[in-house]
Amino acid sequence: MPVRTWELSLLLLLELGLGSQEALPPPCESQIYCHGELLHQVQMAKLYQDDKQFVDMPLCSAPDQVIQRFNELVSTHNHSIPQQQLQLFLKEHFQAVGQELESWTPEDWKDSPRFLQKILDPKLRAWAGQLHQLWKKLGKKVKPEVLLHPEQFSLIYSQHPFIVPGGRFLEFYYWDSYWVMEGLLLSEMSETVKGMLQNFLDLVQTYGHVPNGARVYYLQRSQPPLLTLMMNHYVTHTNDTAFLRDNIGTLALELDFWAENRNISVSLRGKSYILNRYHVPYGGPRPESYSKDAELADILPEGEQQQGDRETLWAELKAGAESGWDFSSRWLIGGPNPDLLSSIRTSKLVPVDLNAFLCQAEDLMSNFYTTLGNDSQAMKYRNLREQRLAAMRAILWDEEKGAWFDYDLENGKKNQEFYPSNLAPLWADCFSDLGVIDKALKYLEVRWAERQAGTLGPRPPTLSQTVNKDYWQVAATPSCSLPPTNPHVLA
Repeated sequence: MPVRTWELSLLLLLELGLGSQEALPPPCESQIYCHGELLHQVQMAKLYQDDKQFVDMPLCSAPDQVIQRFNELVSTHNHSIPQQQLQLFLKEHFQAVGQELESWTPEDWKDSPRFLQKILDPKLRAWAGQLHQLWKKLGKKVKPEVLLHPEQFSLIYSQHPFIVPGGRFLEFYYWDSYWVMEGLLLSEMSETVKGMLQNFLDLVQTYGHVPNGARVYYLQRSQPPLLTLMMNHYVTHTNDTAFLRDNIGTLALELDFWAENRNISVSLRGKSYILNRYHVPYGGPRPESYSKDAELADILPEGEQQQGDRETLWAELKAGAESGWDFSSRWLIGGPNPDLLSSIRTSKLVPVDLNAFLCQAEDLMSNFYTTLGNDSQAMKYRNLREQRLAAMRAILWDEEKGAWFDYDLENGKKNQEFYPSNLAPLWADCFSDLGVIDKALKYLEVRWAERQAGTLGPRPPTLSQTVNKDYWQVAATPSCSLPPTNPHVLA
């Protein structure tokens, strides 16, 4: 794939170590879905209740024709297009959301999977049965025209059908799909899981990583790296080692992305350790939340209104979205004003859970290669896991408190607030000393006692920053948008 101009710009910025971030590249090349005057005018006009609606609308014709017509409109109205004219323009050149998708009923869906029969309580069995029925309602298939004319869609073409979250989300998402696949396997729908896995593997082959979701505006950010874990669940359930053998190289390619693009060196007591963080060095507001991000930048404190400061904020918001915790007080702690979302600093923290996920993936890769008879690759991933264990022990583990904590790169210390992610290594089986189990349980007991006494609680959202109050999904619990069966809870 040829290197694009904005990719060269990013490489130069990173190589030169420029901190101003005044010229960060856009999240994708599309001048409709990712950056440009058309996107800005439509989103800031707030024609729709949800910014995501516009960037999910397919085009009726080629992008250059749409942009040409828009430029004519801009010229006619001296850069200030009346809302009515803008609405007419959109009606003429864009289709309704979802036109590129078909409803799909999974062929391996069955009326009464075994797990339902094992539920003795009739109310619980009825509830589980209703959940099982949802697979038929949430199945989607991409129409062929997306493959033929990809430039007219923000949706990324997928060869195989998939399950979507529902509601406003008509595309599949990375770590959401991990939980979806667990449910599908429980419903004995392994063929559906295999197709979804293949979609993710195809994304890695095309882009080098799994994007946040199957839209072009998500391309430059990922989500917690669970592809290897997905493969493990599928292979454990089906014993399909042929599929594993065919795709083990792609799993390795995804882990390479995290090793090369999301790594950070942390020095402590004269020794350096390599760990990983969320980091999305791409500019502009998130297209699907454009007006909110733009307005957030407008209320940055005096002295932080330069374009570089705005770009830094937008990059940190993207990193927060990459974490799956969008947005949590976890990413604000240690900043100049931890009650304001504009103080978000996701990339300045080394997250416990991200490194636990990667540790588990490295362990699984070692096991996979052993199963496939490749001892040298098995040893490679075994060594990577050992190095990560040592780094997590040195940088993230607190012996006195008995838990792991995110590490603040700027302030050179651990963030000792309580989050479920503090115990993610227990879920991921990423520790070498069995003694940490008792210590972690003691830590939980202490935190629970503090909670009961009212001395422990999540940081409340600010009430003064009303423009951003809808951002706060963490007002009541620090687990924010995590699925209800997330590993931090299961740990």
